[in-house]
Amino acid sequence: MKALNFIAMLLIVIGALNWGLWGIFQFDLVAALLGGQSAVLSRIVYTLVGLAGVYGIRFLKTG
Repeated sequence: MKALNFIAMLLIVIGALNWGLWGIFQFDLVAALLGGQSAVLSRIVYTLVGLAGVYGIRFLKTG
């Protein structure tokens, strides 16, 4: 379970940094690194970040 928590937190941080870069500079780091927003790898990362966010809700309950 520790590994899953670590991976989820890592993906949440990646998502937060990506949103921060988008908000400040309108730069999508995931898309830039993985071939555009509609590239398969980018869509996989976006999906994993979203799932990690949903999973991360449990961190709010446990502190």
